[in-house]
Amino acid sequence: MSVHTRPRAVAVALAHCQAWSNHDFDAARQALAPDVTVTATTTKPIMPPTDLAGAAAYMEGLEAFAAAVVPGSLQELASPGDDHNALVMITVEASLGPGGPITLPAARLYRLDDDDKIVAEQVVFLIPD
Repeated sequence: MSVHTRPRAVAVALAHCQAWSNHDFDAARQALAPDVTVTATTTKPIMPPTDLAGAAAYMEGLEAFAAAVVPGSLQELASPGDDHNALVMITVEASLGPGGPITLPAARLYRLDDDDKIVAEQVVFLIPD
């Protein structure tokens, strides 16, 4: 029987996603390097492009976004990676406007430093019509 272990960056990235999607913002912050950068975008005008630097700015934006996420709704679709890089494809249920929660797919690309802290994240959201 073989035991499958996740690459280090994938484990860190998924733990981070689980934390913020369950509104555990202290745990989400602990995964970040102080100089973390994040960019986020979608093709829809509902959300302007995001380009932030530093853990405080990152968490301010993350908490504002994650407030709309239904805790426990995160689903992992795929998560390739290695010790320093992870591409995490997930969905969450989120209330982004009238009409109740929608399924929100996203691809989240992470880079970790040698201390297993997130130093860069790029997010692409697919917001359904």
